[in-house]
Amino acid sequence: MTSHEPSSTELAELRSGLHRLARNLWWTWNQDAQDLFQELSPRSWQNLYHNAVAVLREVSDYELKVHLMEPEFRRRVTGVLQDFDAYLNEPNTWAHENASQLEEHPVAYFSAEFGFHETLPIAAGGLGVLAGDHAKAASDLGLSFVGISLFYREGYFQQAIDGNNWQTEYYSWLDPKNLPLEQVLDADGEPVKCSVRLGLSTVFFQAWRVNVGRCPVYLLDPYLDENEEHFKKLAARVYGGDSTTRIMQEILLGVGGVRLLRTLGIAPSVFHMNEGHAAFLILELVRERMAAGLSFDDAFAAAKAECVFTTHTPVEAGHDRFSPELMAYMAHKFAPQLGLTQEQLLGLGRVRPNDAHEPFCMTVLALKGSRSANGVSELHGAVSREMWTSLFPGKTVDQVPIGHITNGVHLPGWMKGAVRRFWYTQYCDWEKANGKATPEAPHIRTADAWERLVNSQDFWTRIMDPSVTSDEELWSLRYKLRRQLVEFARRRLLIQGQRISQRDFIEFDHLLSTDALTIGFARRFATYKRAPLIFDQFENMVRLVRDPQRPVQFIFAGKAHPRDDAGKSFIQKIIHLSKHSELKGHVVFIENYDIHVARQMTSGCDVWLNNPRRPLEASGTSGMKTSTHGCLNLSILDGWWREGFNGQNGFAIGPDSHPSDVAEQDRVDSLNLYKALTEQVIPCFYNRDADGIPRQWLKRIRSAISTLAPKYTTWRMVQEYVAKYYLTGK
Repeated sequence: MTSHEPSSTELAELRSGLHRLARNLWWTWNQDAQDLFQELSPRSWQNLYHNAVAVLREVSDYELKVHLMEPEFRRRVTGVLQDFDAYLNEPNTWAHENASQLEEHPVAYFSAEFGFHETLPIAAGGLGVLAGDHAKAASDLGLSFVGISLFYREGYFQQAIDGNNWQTEYYSWLDPKNLPLEQVLDADGEPVKCSVRLGLSTVFFQAWRVNVGRCPVYLLDPYLDENEEHFKKLAARVYGGDSTTRIMQEILLGVGGVRLLRTLGIAPSVFHMNEGHAAFLILELVRERMAAGLSFDDAFAAAKAECVFTTHTPVEAGHDRFSPELMAYMAHKFAPQLGLTQEQLLGLGRVRPNDAHEPFCMTVLALKGSRSANGVSELHGAVSREMWTSLFPGKTVDQVPIGHITNGVHLPGWMKGAVRRFWYTQYCDWEKANGKATPEAPHIRTADAWERLVNSQDFWTRIMDPSVTSDEELWSLRYKLRRQLVEFARRRLLIQGQRISQRDFIEFDHLLSTDALTIGFARRFATYKRAPLIFDQFENMVRLVRDPQRPVQFIFAGKAHPRDDAGKSFIQKIIHLSKHSELKGHVVFIENYDIHVARQMTSGCDVWLNNPRRPLEASGTSGMKTSTHGCLNLSILDGWWREGFNGQNGFAIGPDSHPSDVAEQDRVDSLNLYKALTEQVIPCFYNRDADGIPRQWLKRIRSAISTLAPKYTTWRMVQEYVAKYYLTGK
């Protein structure tokens, strides 16, 4: 055996390390780790939703061993595993220095959905993606944090468009063996099981752990033989079923989540409810304290002192409400356990406690039972205070105790591979040129150091200096990303066209242009987000997109809720226009929107379009994901963009105000959108110098990256939660 030949023990350790890595979602925000799994089976990587666990199941143990015999591959695996272990065991984290009080008693973060990665499709939209990014940032910062959610065995629906351009839904059963999950076992190796009471039945559940870097997220799962069939499939689908299913899911989440934590010996210092879905946890905390001898009032005060609440929606329909009859049946055990009458229990979820006709609202319970509450942008905080003023009699709107923390995104997780490599190379070149890096003192020693860098203002200020990153390099990056998006869209649209036999409508290989201004719109197709607003100026839009000198193209994606026919009609309208109007070839719709599609679009588009009916966009985070990729926002001044826009780092649709009449608002916003496109966006993009470089456009990109990238991150957001709510309770 030569010194370069690995021992059988070394090979076994590396194989074991790769399997351990595959079951920790840290790899989803580490490009070197992703490259390893992709190299093992490129086709499986592409076809299995970039799933490291599934790829390793496709590769035999012997094949993996042979791969590891190749010196360069083995060297890279060794380096990634060393980075992984260094990350997990880093003692000097931000939280250790700033929140050591939480180390023994973690933050328990309850969310009905978590959007980590396309591998694990258990999120419906922005709320879940925000929760996933929150967990990743908590891990990066070293925060003592545990997440609680449900394991949706069928996940969120898969979207297909039929021959009438109508959204249809189908579901795929998720097999835990092929997912980055670990079953939670007791000391004897048996599954940990707990139970909750639903109506007249006791429902048992097990749990699965998702390792998100340093942080565990537990998914509650009632799919057990002990349960009746309808209870086994209670958590089959994200927000599935009717109000009865919803209340059962929310009792399981809130009450069951607390009971699981107690069973595991986890004693949180704070319970953070991400939306009102988990608010029943408050009643479980009260029950525990009353069982220990406290009166209801004292128990409620003690529970309230441990809870914080984040509300995410100014849309009335977004707040779960249950009828008194449904509460009386499903939650009838709560009242005697808390020493209350049924009407007193219902009063905890009512603005007017004695109004027998008012439904039970989960948001009301959360607001009453939390020591602090916040909206997710400055404007949303103001809207929420006004919305819930009646819940706080004697207080003016400004005195209503609802603050705000503006959302963010997890930068390393959303940075596309080509972009990670670009900024990494630019920074390395700068350090070498300035004598900051030597072979003895490498510039970036660990993945953890890189993550700290990309979340710092200094990094982006420095890298945006034209002497570090030239206009030519930046414009070249933009072309590379636009090309990747166009080719991705062509592949997806070809598959869609073949499935419904409509290849006669579009020649897919020539669809879209890599030279055209590319505008993207991708999100939930809730009607208030007004996806088709741009087409209210139809004749004008036809002239714009068909201009041979300054072409414009639109890429749409998104899902409407299965019961939202109005949202589905928006999708149908856009697809119909893309196939049967003068916009054909310049407008496309990519079906089955998920995190992977979002990553392609937020990186490849030149402009990110956002035109909600103000002030109904609580925050919005999709536009935050564009900044490091050089995509500019074109948005109504709602949610986060009202705070982020400075006049030079993107474009605004209209002023910082809106008409009160909905029809008038739609009319004015449509005109303002067209005006912004024709007077600002298109001229700026196509204003090229003698070398063909759009200097003013690139100046806006520089402003966007340097002002938005380091600020609208979950690193900043989680630090604010720690300072404002987790530690102080104020």
